[in-house]
Amino acid sequence: MNEAKKTYTLLGPDGTPFRSAAEGRWGGHRVSKIYGRLDCASALRAIAGGGYVRHRVFFADEATAVAAGYRPCGCCCQDRYRKWKTSLENGEPWTP
Repeated sequence: MNEAKKTYTLLGPDGTPFRSAAEGRWGGHRVSKIYGRLDCASALRAIAGGGYVRHRVFFADEATAVAAGYRPCGCCCQDRYRKWKTSLENGEPWTP
């Protein structure tokens, strides 16, 4: 029996989807351009409500999410969110 290898759709740094043998380590929301941990309480509540899943994306790592133009979640990534917000207010580039 020849089993097909499971693949996952992730977003690359340019925001283009690609197939990967590895699962995404970070989740995001395509419309709001927010990324966060897969166990984020806010995202899990939204998923339970059914409206979030349609726009859900995944990233291999945090740097890829940032390169694709996503910002950190204010709920599950509070320290990163504060740094991002401060850099935005100061007109400085932000990196995780």
